[in-house]
Order: sequence, then structure tokens, then C-alpha cells
Amino acid sequence: MTDTLLLEELVLPQTPDAEDAADFLAVVALNNAVCRNDAGTDDLAQTPAEMLAGLRDTDDEVQRIFVVREEGAVVGCVIVSHATAEPTSTQFDLMVLPENWGRGIEDALLARAEEETHALGRAVMQTWTLHPGATAGATISPATGWGVVADTPLARLLAHDGFVLEQVERNSAFDLAGPMDDVRQALDDSIAAAGPDYRLVDWTIPTPPDLAEGYAWALSRMSTDVPAGALEIDEETWDAARVERREARLTEGGQTMSVAAVLHVPTGRLAAFNELVIGADRSEVTHQFCTLVLREHRGHRLGMLVKCANLLRWREIAPDSPRVSTFNAEENRPMLDINERIGFAPVSYAGAWQKKLG
Repeated sequence: MTDTLLLEELVLPQTPDAEDAADFLAVVALNNAVCRNDAGTDDLAQTPAEMLAGLRDTDDEVQRIFVVREEGAVVGCVIVSHATAEPTSTQFDLMVLPENWGRGIEDALLARAEEETHALGRAVMQTWTLHPGATAGATISPATGWGVVADTPLARLLAHDGFVLEQVERNSAFDLAGPMDDVRQALDDSIAAAGPDYRLVDWTIPTPPDLAEGYAWALSRMSTDVPAGALEIDEETWDAARVERREARLTEGGQTMSVAAVLHVPTGRLAAFNELVIGADRSEVTHQFCTLVLREHRGHRLGMLVKCANLLRWREIAPDSPRVSTFNAEENRPMLDINERIGFAPVSYAGAWQKKLG
């Protein structure tokens, strides 16, 4: 970097409209501009309230934000996160717009993320890059062999620094304004196929106390039961208190979440679940967070059941939201088959990169 560029840590404001919030708001704008530029869609943008709530430290996750300033203006940022209970990796998000690329900003931010990872005593760095839905140029294939992403400047920077593209995720969208006849039919068929051992339950957060521990157990299985390629993912430990903290963060950001789940009647435990989330403006895009059928309950159409049930429920919660946006690993064909069957269409892609530190 040149002498006119300064790299320093950002301190979060108390609120998005606080007097000292200007740099944080610049980071929000940078994040949204980078997502738009890289993925070719505005669906991944965050509001200041959502991003501030998501960046606050909790008992479960700590995040540090480093920015590069030029004459006081934020021209680059890296957010480095680590889960407190899971010891292996850090995750980071590096943001530099094309007009500022090639000036050393991205190199300095990447080096700072690695320094933070070393300081934490962690052995693995992970990050995700965004890519357009279609590209006429060069592409990169992941280690899984499933899917490709565009060969972008950030992808080349990561590869040169020793990162490996371990997985490609597909970002798909579902048109909420379209007819729901196929969704209703798929739900009816799935309920019939699942049989009496499985019962649909649903709620809007906060999670009812009698379901919190079972929901926590199901959330913990996201770290063990979802295709992850060669990404090193620690098994997560969840309890009702961690669920409550997660939901408090969403609520602080003005977000609403609906959960559709399936209860396995013989054991009384949740067997599958799906989450839909929207911000304070319910005319904006909806995001699907987690969807999972626990490994021991697969083969009963529970994935289709929870997805369709939540989409139909969502029509009552956010009738003006235009679409649902979701990410799934390209090798996760069972879930992609469900998405394609009910009308999700590809929009963009994400690449999961990993570097193991010596």
C-alpha cells in the first residue's frame, strides 16, 4: 500500500444512526456494492441494522473489522470471525471494489486476516467468494468436481496465496408472486409419503421453550450432516441458550424468522427443519437460512415437506416479499432436486476457499 492508505481496526457504533457510525455505514455500503458487483444481484444486500446486529460479539462468535482508509474514506475492509466453542478455523470476508483493486489494499487486508488467525492459534482460514450466474470467460473448478465459478481477481489472489477452492454453492431464487399450486401438491404428497411417524410443526421466532432444546440439537447437525467437501468444519455444540442468543441477534437487526420443522413422533425429536428470514421491510427479498434433514431420517421426503410448508406459511407472514434467495452446495443434489422441482432457479454462485496454515 502507499503512504496515503491507512489500515486500522473499526470500532462498532452502538446504533446505526450514532454520531460515530459514519465508518460503519461506509462498510455496509461497501459490502453491498461488492455483493452487487461480484454476484450481479442486489439480493445479498444487508441493511445497517442487520449488519450491525450480525457483527456484534456474542458468547458464540467474535468478529474483528479492519478497514483501509484513504484521505478518511473507507476503500477496503476485511471482517475476521471465529466461533468461540469451535477451535479450528477463522472465516473472513474481504471487500475491495474494482476501482481500488491492484493498489495493495487487498493484499494488506488478506495478510491482516492471516495475522489474526495466527494470533488466535487457529490452523485454518476459510472465505467465500461471489460470482455471477453466467460467465463467458475462464472458470475454476472446485476440489469436489461439482460446479464452476468465474475466475475473478479475488479468486486469483486467494489461489496465489495458497487457498484451495473446496466447494461451489449455487444461489437460487424462488418467485413468491407466482402460483403455489405445485408447492401445495408437493406438500400434500410429502405428508402422505412421510406417514404418521412424522408431524409438521411451525413457529415464528422466538422458538417456543418446549421446542428449543430439540431445535438446538437439529441446528448442531448442520455442522455434521451438510455436504462440505474438504472444508474443515468443527462439530458444533448447541443448547436452548445458544438458540436464544441467535434469535436475539436476528430480532435486534429487525428480522423475522419462520421455522417449519418435522417432529419424529416415536422419539419426540426434530427430524428436519427449514428457516425463512426477512428484514424490517417485508417487501424486500426473503432469505432461506438453514435447511436440514437429519441423516437418520432421510428417505421420507422431509426436505420437500419442510420447504413447501414454510413457503406456504410465508405467504401469510410476508405477502409482499418478491422472492426467496438460498444457497446450496452443488454436490447436494437431493436438496437441489427439491428446489428445482418446486421452481427455484439459479441466480449466482459462491466459492468456498480454504487455506491450512503451517
